[in-house]
Amino acid sequence: MDKVGTKKEWALSTICWYAVFVWFGASLFSQSLYMAFNGTPYDANLLLESAGPFAWIMIGIEIVVWGFLALVIGGKVANRIQVPTQEIASSEQITPQA
Repeated sequence: MDKVGTKKEWALSTICWYAVFVWFGASLFSQSLYMAFNGTPYDANLLLESAGPFAWIMIGIEIVVWGFLALVIGGKVANRIQVPTQEIASSEQITPQA
């Protein structure tokens, strides 16, 4: 039988935000675990050497993630500046409820 699902699709921005949060959390967890065992943070040069030819691909992915984050936050800031919103209603606009 054909079952018509009410599957709710996620927006691309939601998926991207989840990707950024997972990436950031994994990075923090990995760094803290490495520091717990070795006492010092990652050596960036050693990491890039061990990645070999894939290092530039990883650097490119990280630049894309940071670029996405900067665009989204910059867009929100620009939108906030362009469209002034009144956060708190003035007391003149509030009417008492009966």
